Amino acid sequence: MIAAGTVYLVGAGPGDPGLVTRRALELVREADAIVYDRLIPTGLVAEARADAELRYAGKEPGQPSLEQEQINGLLVELGRSGKSVVRLKGGDPFVFGRGGEEAQALAAAGVLFEVVPAVTAGIAAPAYAGIPVTHRDEASAVAFVTGHEDPQKPGSAINWEALARFPGTLVFYMGVKQLPEISKRLIDGGCHADMPAAVVERGTLPGQRTVVATLADIAERVQAEGVKPPAITVVGPVAKLADDIAWLDRRPLIGRTVAVTRARAQASGLAQRLSRLGADVVEAPAIRIEPRPVTGEVAQAAREIGSFALVCVTSPNGAALLLDAVEATGGDARSFAGVEVAAIGPGTAAELRGRGIRADVVAEVSTAEGLLEALSEIEVGGERVLVARASEARDALPHGLSQRGAAVVVVPLYDTVAEKLGDDQLAAVGRADYVTFTSSSTVRFFMDALGGSSLADGTRVISIGPITSATARELGLEVHAEAERHDIDGLVETLLAEAART
Repeated sequence: MIAAGTVYLVGAGPGDPGLVTRRALELVREADAIVYDRLIPTGLVAEARADAELRYAGKEPGQPSLEQEQINGLLVELGRSGKSVVRLKGGDPFVFGRGGEEAQALAAAGVLFEVVPAVTAGIAAPAYAGIPVTHRDEASAVAFVTGHEDPQKPGSAINWEALARFPGTLVFYMGVKQLPEISKRLIDGGCHADMPAAVVERGTLPGQRTVVATLADIAERVQAEGVKPPAITVVGPVAKLADDIAWLDRRPLIGRTVAVTRARAQASGLAQRLSRLGADVVEAPAIRIEPRPVTGEVAQAAREIGSFALVCVTSPNGAALLLDAVEATGGDARSFAGVEVAAIGPGTAAELRGRGIRADVVAEVSTAEGLLEALSEIEVGGERVLVARASEARDALPHGLSQRGAAVVVVPLYDTVAEKLGDDQLAAVGRADYVTFTSSSTVRFFMDALGGSSLADGTRVISIGPITSATARELGLEVHAEAERHDIDGLVETLLAEAART
């Protein structure tokens, strides 16, 4: 639960959306107002309520930004207004996140607040690079140090000689620019010049990379490699373990950029799967699913669902919306008693199964023709048959069933419309190694969004099935690989196989 008049100092974690805590996500979804920083996981703010007040308070190098005192004042103002407020901060709010200062300001103003800790980048980034900050044989202690002190301080508050003698791992935050000075001070303080050191850039994020060297050489290596913030620096014997136990670089899609063009509501699941496999995912939804209201023919079909001998469902979206319509008109899974249910493929069958309906027939080939083939042994002459589909779907299925004597009722449950792609999305797609298409409509609307431009040389097209592939070829695209299983699992398997070959 979230309380009005309370400010929640929430850690968003190091960047990987999978490391956001359940509590953080719950608070973001329920908050009246969110004050958020720059380095937070992609898509997290999008989880906010549509009517939530969003305030950006991120600090970017060389750009104007709110002073910390202004942020403190904003939090006090919002808290006093009776709103439930989430102060969303990258990493952990109390680890170089200035959350302590914000908590002090709230306490002084008498505003209720809570702290929601998170995974901090100083642990997560090294872990993703295969560097444990502690190790029984190498380091029994770890120290977290800022690599960017307040420039208004008269001198350094860091005891460099003590750090140089520290018997464990040193983890520096925000220290890329100061790395030459950090290395020099540690060596001058007595740290061995050949001590292993590593810098992890964009830790836990797509494009993460690690530079490993000695303390004497690390600054030069980082400059030569063009490493930029955000980055974490690790100094100590554990840094050398990156060569042995780095695991992120072993994921099959590491270093590959994949564009996902399916509707935003469905894209996130595919994007998460690809991200776990190491891909840098560009979400470029070319279509949007607009459900039709449960009125007229939709409501009538839903109320009469038990009167059909056969119900054919032609997409996962159709499956979900059909069940929604049945429930909206007072029914549930029991309404399908005695009805034969056919799914166009395993993805549609899985969606039905998740709602309590086990498909009696599942097409091996996820096309209208494949479903007709799967239904060839079922007698439909003289029977009422419902085809639940998108408004713009092909007529091959209802036409084939009608030719066999069925009394076919076609009910469009949703419309597929174009989703405008921004310039940043189109530019990101231009850098993609692969573009995935999950339907003919995604191909058509995506090509419309390109406005006559073509895909970049070297970008490979991965299609979910033959109908999608045919549309792509009609529009001038070369299809480099087509899934044998015409569902998301098959698409991912095909992408992995293609990536292994190229």
